[in-house]
Amino acid sequence: MKPKKEKRPKLDTDRIDDAVLALMYLTLHGGGRAWKGFDWETTNRLFKKGLISDPVSKTKSVWLSDEAQARSKQLFEQMFVIKES
Repeated sequence: MKPKKEKRPKLDTDRIDDAVLALMYLTLHGGGRAWKGFDWETTNRLFKKGLISDPVSKTKSVWLSDEAQARSKQLFEQMFVIKES
């Protein structure tokens, strides 16, 4: 008897893309490059949206567009920075 396959919940890929873009802010270096150690499906979606360079390459980083750099900072601050009172 085969084990019952668990049904995967529907994911909000736009929110996942935003979270990955926010985390890329942590590794920004060298004029807009970030390490690309994230899920391939996510980096491919970011590439198709025009936010990063093609992740399918031998380099260990991707280039973030000017828009992506600004958005990654905004998302990082929104998601991870503790507001002082």
